[in-house]
Amino acid sequence: MIFYKTYFTASLFSLAIFWNSVTHCQPLIEQIPFGPLLDRFETIQQNSVSSLEASGDALWMTPGLNAYFENSGEIYVPQNADSIFTGRGRAFSLAVEGPRIVAGLGFTSTAGGENVNAAQGYYQSFDDGMSWNFLPFPLDSRPQAEANCDGNSVGPPCDIEFIYGGNRYIRTRITVPEQSPPFEVDFYKDTILSVNWASGLLRSTDSGISWERLILPPSFENELIPENSYQWFSRTISGETINRYDPRFDNNLLGFGLLIDDKSRVWVGTAAGINISNNALTAPADQIEWRRISFDPENDSGLLSNWIIKIRQQPETDRIWMTNWRADPDNRDDFGLVYTDDGAQTFHRFLDGERINDVGFFGGDIFAAGDNGLFISDDDGRSWRKIDQIRSPNTFIRQNSRYFAIAATENQLWVGTSDGIASTNDGGETWRIIRTDVPLTGGNIYQPNAPNVTTYAYPNPFSPARHSLVRIKFEMRRAGRATFRIFDFAMNPVRTIRVSPVPVDGTYEITWDGTDESGRIVANGTYFYTIDSPSVVANGKILLLD
Repeated sequence: MIFYKTYFTASLFSLAIFWNSVTHCQPLIEQIPFGPLLDRFETIQQNSVSSLEASGDALWMTPGLNAYFENSGEIYVPQNADSIFTGRGRAFSLAVEGPRIVAGLGFTSTAGGENVNAAQGYYQSFDDGMSWNFLPFPLDSRPQAEANCDGNSVGPPCDIEFIYGGNRYIRTRITVPEQSPPFEVDFYKDTILSVNWASGLLRSTDSGISWERLILPPSFENELIPENSYQWFSRTISGETINRYDPRFDNNLLGFGLLIDDKSRVWVGTAAGINISNNALTAPADQIEWRRISFDPENDSGLLSNWIIKIRQQPETDRIWMTNWRADPDNRDDFGLVYTDDGAQTFHRFLDGERINDVGFFGGDIFAAGDNGLFISDDDGRSWRKIDQIRSPNTFIRQNSRYFAIAATENQLWVGTSDGIASTNDGGETWRIIRTDVPLTGGNIYQPNAPNVTTYAYPNPFSPARHSLVRIKFEMRRAGRATFRIFDFAMNPVRTIRVSPVPVDGTYEITWDGTDESGRIVANGTYFYTIDSPSVVANGKILLLD
């Protein structure tokens, strides 16, 4: 979400100024403020960064399709990409090489009264993001109304006929964008590949002008070759079992991970294993061959599980790394990370039990981004150390943040988290952090008309259980010390924190974890705060919820 300033007229604080002269019965806590902070007008769209890709000194990120350029320190905001900048869309996935960028787009739709992810299309740029071409998402056409299709209809015109290896089959029509956001995209020359949930694997061989659906093996087969005939499992609503290519009934048709490696092999991760093809980039759709590897609970050198989310190739090696998520109904599998260096004949396993979202490489180290932290190995995966929290000299990543994405530019290793992006060039010893900037004065490019304030708190509303802490941004016009005081709605004092002296003026942040002086989480409600500094008294409010 984008952070919005909250402000109010603090006439109520005149009733509580007397608190300045009250000596507290408990020793005051002193907190070192974070800052001084940069106040950028051009900023990343939001702090939760789900995907990262790098090319040269440019780091590209989702969901806002922003870029950070290391050499200049500038942040790029795609104002000419209307679906992202002013529309409902957001980028789900990225592929970047040189000046070319392909982004998979989606949006939040509603189905059955619940929010679901939906496909919107693609953006493609050939000039480092200076201009973008929108590519509509390829859906199947709806059958004619006179076809009277229902849940028991089988075959054309309700289903679509296709040919593989000289045999005729049918597949279900995908006519709505719900459940088909592009989870991963990749490209090689004029060929673009996209993996989606309901829509499976899509291919364009003309840079996105036209698309076709590629067929993957059934989840009970280990290969798909044109010489054989195949059965895909599907059912009508009356319970009849039929041979139909149908993602509703086969987890191997649900796409999640994708990689085109340096040998032009295509790796597709699904909810039922990993599929590998040597000819999926160039062969006609009815001649593409696949080899499929799935989780085997009896194989100690196989996959940890079937659900393959992210696939990366380690530079200058044959190692293909994959994140494995649990999917076995009998709970025999595990979360973790694996790599293969023999074309998926065998796998090496790491970080068993950790839900890993991405893996990256920099300076000989291996980095794994997980729900429980960032893991780093400097000995080829034999041992790992965990970073629970990333801090820089002037800010921090919240301690309970999730780590989503990893990419390496020429000079830095970058990590995308639920609370900003961070970079290191020394194996994680020191960090630089970039978070969404909403200046106290003047707003940012996403909120240019934001009111000028002396302080604001975010996230607001604030939940101690969900967010762990709220940040309070304020201005110090002179060097010195400030005092932070919190009051409940009846103006009873709740908490007082002395802020350590700052050596220079500027914008700073302090934090509150939602507790009172006794360390107890306070009740739901509206809380007022005041910050007394040498040059200004700033007032604000915080809505606290469970």
